[in-house]
Amino acid sequence: MSVISFATSKGGAGKTTACIVLATTFADQLKVSIIDADPAYRINRWAEKGSYPKNITVIKCADENKIMDVIEAEQKISDVVLVDLEGVASKLNSYVFSMSDLVVGPTGDEQQDIEDAILTLKQIKLDSRATRRDIPVKILFTRTKAAVKSRLEKKLNKQMRENVDCFKTELKTRTAFSSIHNSGGSLDSLPSDVSGVNKAKQNAKEIAMEIITTFHQVRKRAVA
Repeated sequence: MSVISFATSKGGAGKTTACIVLATTFADQLKVSIIDADPAYRINRWAEKGSYPKNITVIKCADENKIMDVIEAEQKISDVVLVDLEGVASKLNSYVFSMSDLVVGPTGDEQQDIEDAILTLKQIKLDSRATRRDIPVKILFTRTKAAVKSRLEKKLNKQMRENVDCFKTELKTRTAFSSIHNSGGSLDSLPSDVSGVNKAKQNAKEIAMEIITTFHQVRKRAVA
């Protein structure tokens, strides 16, 4: 079914966290496959640490010769397929972009993150030309402050939003999100001493709903 890939030109932008958070949120109602296509295999390490929702399947595949077959196989058994990509320009990434219904480009409110997000957008634009297909892509601000942002952070965020398509909702910096990497599982299975879980759940649901809305918009444009 639907394929969502997560791409940045470097690590540390919150790509894997966004993928895990959305997968576990979608799993409340959908069957989800996560393909870990990043050779660092952070998704797989998360999966090995704790019990994640039963209707999530995790597959390791960083092989450019197999990735398209793996995606097609998972599309047959899941409602949504999420692909966590490596943080470089590669043939594997291009193959996944060509099959994606939506590419999510995570970025922070920092100059280096913004520059890397722009590089990712340029690569997707080149892949769109090569495949003669408009590849839908949208920027997701991640690791942003839940409280007041600095003047520079606000400026960078505003400039990005004025020039490229961005999700309105941001994945905030919260202890609950980072704790998932340490304990595995989902927000629902975190230890009781982790703070801010309810706010993190609400944040995750808002992003999931906006992604669903984006899908509907993309499909309407495709039909028109």
